[in-house]
Amino acid sequence: MADKPIINIDELQLREFRKGSRYEANLGRIGSLIGMQQLGAQYHVVPPGKAAFPRHAHHKNEELFVVLGGSGEYQCGDQTWPVRAGDVIAAPASDGDAAHQMRNTGSADLTYLAISTRHDPDVVEYPDSKKFAVASRVPADKGLLGARVAYIGRLETSLDYWDGEDIGEEE
Repeated sequence: MADKPIINIDELQLREFRKGSRYEANLGRIGSLIGMQQLGAQYHVVPPGKAAFPRHAHHKNEELFVVLGGSGEYQCGDQTWPVRAGDVIAAPASDGDAAHQMRNTGSADLTYLAISTRHDPDVVEYPDSKKFAVASRVPADKGLLGARVAYIGRLETSLDYWDGEDIGEEE
């Protein structure tokens, strides 16, 4: 259990997350700091013109976004909706056909909470890049890349089930 089941967003230690010219956010993990075990929570600060993460879909985990400030758009599947402070947004577990992404299309920072279930293991599809990720044993204070087992790949590079196994005979 955490020392205290309360934290103020102003107390979060934000870490900078940036890749190329499209992805940028300052992120602060919340769930593990306040003792959550079955739910994850993270604070996002996304500057104008950016998204925090590529469009993706979790096979096992649901996400809920609560927009605290700014404006942008939320894409789920092939539909896009405008979002603004006060909006509560669902990203149910699904396949790549319902991949989602939040983008800042406004002129000020887009701030929101991302709250998610912590079902482990999880498979995540990234339909725009045609890749997937598998993660198991994800620590509460880290993301997918901090998992004990994490693999990102493409289906077409998958190995044969028997690859590398001693099957006891030659074919």
